[in-house]
Formats: sequence, C-alpha cells, structure tokens
Amino acid sequence: MRILIVNPNTTQSMTEKAAAAARAVAAPGTEIIAATSRMGPVSIEGHYDGAIATPGLLAELEERRAEGYDAAVIACFDDTGLEAARCLLDVPVLGLCESAVATAGFLASRFTVVTTLSRSRVLIEDRLRLYGMADRCKVRASDIPVLELEQASPGAMGRLRAEIEQALDQDGAEAIVLGCAGMADLARGLQERYGVPVVDGVAAAVKQAEGLVALGLRTSKRGSYATPLPKPFLGPMQRFGRETAGAR
Repeated sequence: MRILIVNPNTTQSMTEKAAAAARAVAAPGTEIIAATSRMGPVSIEGHYDGAIATPGLLAELEERRAEGYDAAVIACFDDTGLEAARCLLDVPVLGLCESAVATAGFLASRFTVVTTLSRSRVLIEDRLRLYGMADRCKVRASDIPVLELEQASPGAMGRLRAEIEQALDQDGAEAIVLGCAGMADLARGLQERYGVPVVDGVAAAVKQAEGLVALGLRTSKRGSYATPLPKPFLGPMQRFGRETAGAR
C-alpha cells in the first residue's frame, strides 16, 4: 500500500515532520510518500492562505499519479482543498481535521482542538459543523504562528501547554486534538504529560487511509465529488482544465 502525504504549504521541514509522524504509525507494508507543494504560501493561516495554496496542492496530487498511490492525506489541519482533491481523485483523500475529530470522537464525549492563530478558529469551527462535531468540541488558539512551531521555541511550547491546561480545566475536555500539522511530533509527549488522549491528525489520517484501502473503498463519483466537467481553463490556470484534471 502506498499513501501520499502532501503538504499544501511550501515549507519542506513541515513536510518532513508530517512524514515522520506518518511513518511512525504506518503498518508494515505501507509506504509513505511525502510531497511538498511547489507554489503557494510558506504556511497556511486562514482562508486567504488556503485559497492560494489549493492550486499547488492539486498540481502535486496530479503530478504524483504517475508514481501511483492508493490514498492521499492533505497535511494541513484546515483541510485545505479537501473537497477539490476528492473531485480530482477517486482514491480516498483524507484531511487532518476530519480524521482527527473522528478519532477523538471514538475516545471521548467532549474534546478540544488547540490550534495556532486566532484567525483559524472560525475556519475550524465551520469544519466541525460540517463534520457533525460542533456540539462535542471546542476550539482554542494558542496564538503561535505556524513557522514558530518549526523553531520549537520554549515560548511557543508554553503557550500551547497553557491552552491545553485551560481546555482540561474550563472546557471539560476529555481529550485534546492538535490543530496543526506542525504539532505532529508533540502528541506522544503531551499525552504522557496530561494523561488524556492527544490526537495528531497526521497519524489519525494515515490509519484511516489504511483502513479504507484495505476495505477496497474509493471516493464516490456520484454527486458532490463527481469528476470535474470538461471545460477549458484560461491563463495561469490552464493546466487545471479537465484535460489534465479528470479522475483516473
């Protein structure tokens, strides 16, 4: 089984962190292929960054088809471009937010997502409503810029821990979901520190992808994830026209 992990931002170190988290939980015989978008923002923090990042994500998914993969994981907690990617492909495509909150829902009746910047809170809350988890989950922001996580500064870790502690004390959280791919390497240590389940979306998505592939399930092409209609795209977006973007 081959699972493609695509980082929709352009920071290679974040790709490597996500790939390491994926390989740590992958079953024997599962190959993790890691890819970094080659166009777009260096980090995704809110709606604007996500919109600009989506073409690079789709291009990477398309170009990697020649290598072959059985499922894809979008390594961004905003689930950047998730619906578009499911239209593009017929293999399972998983986003970190959807995978993480589904996993947390198996483990706890109430849980809290701790993310980076405040501007991402409403975006994630919208995702929770879409996934049917809004009544069970709160969202907190630690006000850590994504790239600061890459530096592993003591100040960033202090702010993250403070939000987790408030989630446990004030939200009644029974589990914590880490709301950024850049936190993928922190889950095990935080779980040991606080004694509650701490869910990393990368690991959750990889295990769910393995399950879907093992079950022989693929993305439905009836309705909202149907193959894009044939039509030309103009200007710099020409490459995304149906001639190159159809499901195979």
